[in-house]
Amino acid sequence: MEDLRRAYLRLCKEAGVEPQESVVAQLQEARGGQSSRLDLSGQSLSADTCSVLARLFHKDAVFTEVSLSDCMLSEEGVCFLFHLHELEFTGAEVLGKLLARNKTLRRLVLEWNALGMWDEAFSLFCEGLASNSILTQLDLRNNQINHHGASELALALKRNSTLQVLDLRWNNIGLLGGRSLVEALQHNKTLVQLEMAGNNIPSDTLKALEQAIERNSDRQSTLRESRSRTQVLSKEIQILKEEKGRQVTQKLQNEIIQSTSIQVSQLQEALNERKSAVNSLTAKLQMAEAALALSEQKNHNLGELLARVKTEKDEQRERQSRERKKEQEESVLREGKLLREIQNMTETNVQLRNKVEEMERRCKSQQQQIFDLKQELTNSTAELKLRLAQAEDRLETEKRRSKQALEDMDSLRQKEVDHVNRHLEESERALQERIFKLEGQRIQLEEEVSKAKAACVTERSQAEEELGKVRVQIRQEQQEHVASLEEKLRSVRQSRQEVQSHCSQQKQTIADLQAKNSQQSIEIDGFRRRIEELQQELSGKDQEKVAEVSRVRVELQEQIGHLQAERTAQGGLKEKISALEREMKVLTSNHREAILDKESEMSSLLEKLRLREAEIQRMREDEAQRASYLQSAILTYVQGSPLGHYSSPKK
Repeated sequence: MEDLRRAYLRLCKEAGVEPQESVVAQLQEARGGQSSRLDLSGQSLSADTCSVLARLFHKDAVFTEVSLSDCMLSEEGVCFLFHLHELEFTGAEVLGKLLARNKTLRRLVLEWNALGMWDEAFSLFCEGLASNSILTQLDLRNNQINHHGASELALALKRNSTLQVLDLRWNNIGLLGGRSLVEALQHNKTLVQLEMAGNNIPSDTLKALEQAIERNSDRQSTLRESRSRTQVLSKEIQILKEEKGRQVTQKLQNEIIQSTSIQVSQLQEALNERKSAVNSLTAKLQMAEAALALSEQKNHNLGELLARVKTEKDEQRERQSRERKKEQEESVLREGKLLREIQNMTETNVQLRNKVEEMERRCKSQQQQIFDLKQELTNSTAELKLRLAQAEDRLETEKRRSKQALEDMDSLRQKEVDHVNRHLEESERALQERIFKLEGQRIQLEEEVSKAKAACVTERSQAEEELGKVRVQIRQEQQEHVASLEEKLRSVRQSRQEVQSHCSQQKQTIADLQAKNSQQSIEIDGFRRRIEELQQELSGKDQEKVAEVSRVRVELQEQIGHLQAERTAQGGLKEKISALEREMKVLTSNHREAILDKESEMSSLLEKLRLREAEIQRMREDEAQRASYLQSAILTYVQGSPLGHYSSPKK
């Protein structure tokens, strides 16, 4: 931005006007101190200088206040300053138009400008003052205002509602002007400061003016106090409304939490019942597994007998044993894969912990989910019961068939058994040793399973709160996992079918060889085929039962974990609810006491306002009586003696 002093000098050079050094000094001082006020009082500005200043202010409007008191401004200079180019207006007319259009000026100093010399122009100035709604301070000292100008000012004050400070010192208002101002102050309620020294006004009228000003100041102070109190009361009422709304919302939340707690308790009871049913089912499954193990041992013994009888088919049996070993290795690999998948599931659970905060918003949908869980539990229990019943029926039928087959074989092979007793005893010893080894392995596996269960229990206890809030995601992942497992089972079944087809081919070759043998070899082949079929069926059933039992256990354990997490969360919510109820009781008692206090204060304030209004009315009546008495006394005095005119003191 260009420096104001340089801009002023440049504009003076362009206009051909000689710059005033005092104006240059004031501009330099104002911009050097970074002030927004320019003081040009007592500078005797010419019309050309006023035109240059007007161009400067219009180009670079950096001052918010400019003091032009005692500048001996001409009418042409005033027109230049206020951007009015109709020179037939006087200075007072220009100021009146300025006041009528003004929207920002709040303080105007016009001392020593002789505005009262032209009655018509001053009346226009007063009309502009009456229509102004922004100006609060007006200085009209030493402006030669007479009683006619005072009457015009009085009319303007009756209409004006913003002017608070008026300075009329050292004018020629006189008695009549003072009386008109007293009458105007009866209608004006905003003027709180009026300076009337040096105006040839009697002391009675001055006292009346002072009383009116005091009355206005008291009224303004009371209005301010009442406004502040009403604002405070409105704020408190708003705060009370907000607190009541919060109380209502908290009550609704408490009711919702109570209903959810009741439903969760009912679900917990149902789950306990399901747990007992599942425990009974697991016991039955263990019994069935023991029976299956015994049948497998018997089948293995029969297979060894057949292997010893048929030395020629050792190579084929060795191949079958190798294939079985491969299948066992594959099963071990599958178990490893399942363990890895379990580890992945644990990792996903850890990741789900991070999603707990996002799932808090879905607490509202827990009721529908709980209902779905009930249906799923009922469906799963029904399916498990049906499957167990079918498995028990199949086991009984297979037991009967195996018993019949064994009886037939015992009746047919008594002679052969006598010859092979020695071999059987050796095989039984080997089998017993293998059984002991298998039992040791089983014990180790049970210990590992117990350890894994303990680890799972610890992990579940840690993840109870998290799993309770993310059941939907876990179900989706479980469904995906079940789908993947189903695909794996399909692949396993296909491989099993291929193995069965291969076995059938081998059986055909064996049948061809057995046709060449005697009738005993034919019978042995028939028994072997039957045993192989039974073994395949038993192995498939074992796998299916183990898969079903593991899946049911996992589902039940997950549901138990979810319910335990919900129970803990509900306990925390109950504690929070009790604490909130206590706080609500304390807050309601405090609010009631505060409301009672405010009501008492309001009643006391209303009584005070009524008393104050009564006092103001009484004071008005007293002042009206005094004014009438003073008017009658002044009239008698004026009629009896001539008035003296005093000139204002010179500057």
